[in-house]
Amino acid sequence: MSVLDQLTRPNVPVLLGDGIVLRLPRRSDYEIWRVLREESRTFLRPWEPLWAADELSRASFRRRITRYNQDARDGSGYSFFIFDAASETLFGGITVGHIRRGVAQSCVLGYWMGERYAGHGYMRHAVDAVKQFAFEVEGLHRIEAACLPSNQRSIRLLERCGFSREGLLRGYLKIAGKWEDHCLYAMLAEEWSRSVDSASKRPTAYADIV
Repeated sequence: MSVLDQLTRPNVPVLLGDGIVLRLPRRSDYEIWRVLREESRTFLRPWEPLWAADELSRASFRRRITRYNQDARDGSGYSFFIFDAASETLFGGITVGHIRRGVAQSCVLGYWMGERYAGHGYMRHAVDAVKQFAFEVEGLHRIEAACLPSNQRSIRLLERCGFSREGLLRGYLKIAGKWEDHCLYAMLAEEWSRSVDSASKRPTAYADIV
């Protein structure tokens, strides 16, 4: 980790999943992030907003890190990179964003996966780790997630992770340059608690900051 990363990192735990590690992105992650996003460009673009002309530049990445760190300090959102257990191979990213406190106590889940790592179960383990973080550490009551009706891979993921479909959001997000309807999924804290209580043991989903 660079000295700048050490000086600027927020006080956020590392999340542990089944064979994966989730941590806040660092400036020193730029090259592995750029390579994975570039090689996955065609795979990701149908499901994301239009990429900026400098999407993969180092300057753009630094702005992302600054924004991620500020969101984490404010408690308004947490963006994690998903690594293998050795913290060497970057698989993708997952975000607990748009956190609302007060009477809402809710957040929005977002994620992306590099093409070569899709379909191996890594994102399911990442979602499970993030659920525990959101409900136990952040004390939230509701996690929402939205996906395109045509994104069957994402729909299967959310359903396998225990999310329930609640409806259709019309013209919800501008994806690939077009306003698109999205399926709304959600999970409540009590639903997650029941699923954990029925398991053989409570998972370990967070660790000391490294």
